[in-house]
Amino acid sequence: MSFRIALSGLNAASTHLDVTAHNIANVNTAGFKSSRALFSDVFATSSNDLSATASGAGVRTASISQQFSQGNIDFTNNNLDMAVSGEGFFVMSGREGLVYSRAGAFSVDREGNVVNGDLQKLQVFPVTAGGNFATGSLSDLKLQTTESPPKASEKGDIGVNLPANVSPPAVTPFNSDQPDSYNHATSMTVFDSLGTPHQATMYFSRTATPNQWEQRLYVDNQPVTVNGGDPFSTLSFNGNGILDPLTANVSYDDFDAGTGSTPISLDLNFIASTQYGNEFGVNNLYNDGYTTGRMTGIDVDAKGVVSARFTNGQLQQLGKIAVAIFNNPNGLQQLGDTSWAETYTSGGPRLGEAGTSNFGLLQAGALESSNVDLTAQLVEMITAQRNFQANAQMISTSDQVTQTIINMR
Repeated sequence: MSFRIALSGLNAASTHLDVTAHNIANVNTAGFKSSRALFSDVFATSSNDLSATASGAGVRTASISQQFSQGNIDFTNNNLDMAVSGEGFFVMSGREGLVYSRAGAFSVDREGNVVNGDLQKLQVFPVTAGGNFATGSLSDLKLQTTESPPKASEKGDIGVNLPANVSPPAVTPFNSDQPDSYNHATSMTVFDSLGTPHQATMYFSRTATPNQWEQRLYVDNQPVTVNGGDPFSTLSFNGNGILDPLTANVSYDDFDAGTGSTPISLDLNFIASTQYGNEFGVNNLYNDGYTTGRMTGIDVDAKGVVSARFTNGQLQQLGKIAVAIFNNPNGLQQLGDTSWAETYTSGGPRLGEAGTSNFGLLQAGALESSNVDLTAQLVEMITAQRNFQANAQMISTSDQVTQTIINMR
């Protein structure tokens, strides 16, 4: 009997060493979760054995339990690296269906899909037509490989300071090629529907009427009219240099940019303009148009919103990273490659958004390191080794006792 008991101890110590070796081997594996071996004693009893002094029958491995404690967050230089801080798993779509992982070392395949090292595709909540996220469905995160489409300039905000003490231009009538026929000018770039840039120049001329200015717009040196044919709009200020709101909004007539695009229809708001002091100043020149752009990178915020950055200064939301949590993560089935699959014991996943409820936050440009405590594992290795030696000694002692009995005369 003692042989079998000691043999079970050897097997338990060997399992303990296996688990410890596996933990130590993965000390540098991103997203790895350590395990520990749990053991139970064994008693060979039956329903008819009412003895309270029955000797034990050894030990068995009750379970190997995973430890889902948080690993350290290590920052990298890769925007596609992501780490979960808190509860939750990345959701991946692979050959086995949906799998779950804490390892966030992602890259892009030839089709633009964001994948891990096993080519499993990262899942996100897709963007809806209204700019929200469809949290009831999942889709593959795919980076846009085409150019960002242009947008024609339609609205703009202009903020200039027109000096209060200047006189009307010495030369009349107005001529854009004659600087003495206007007081000041400034330019900005506007775009047509094809994304072609055009230079829009605004000219400001003081009138003989106090606190009143004429404003003219030329695009590519061609005049743009207002109100169906007027060559200029009027800006009126009060005695404190504040622009009259009734003259602030200027709607220009549609004009053909000459590139085959649709006519540009431009509305400018001059409400931020003032008439102070004796110096001309430009405080704001903005319009909502932009040209085409190619993607230069991606941004991921703490709540998992993935946005593509383009050379035209635009950000396009691609989706929101889905995070899954389980009632019993210890029940997940290990698949290798630091991924898990749901089981009946783990329960089904609860999908949610990072930073809500008890879902963890996402950190872009970082990876979660292994949660293995190397010092503790070395101590476990020594403990398992001593247990193995003690059980081996038990077998040796039992063998000596058996030999003594056999040699009795």
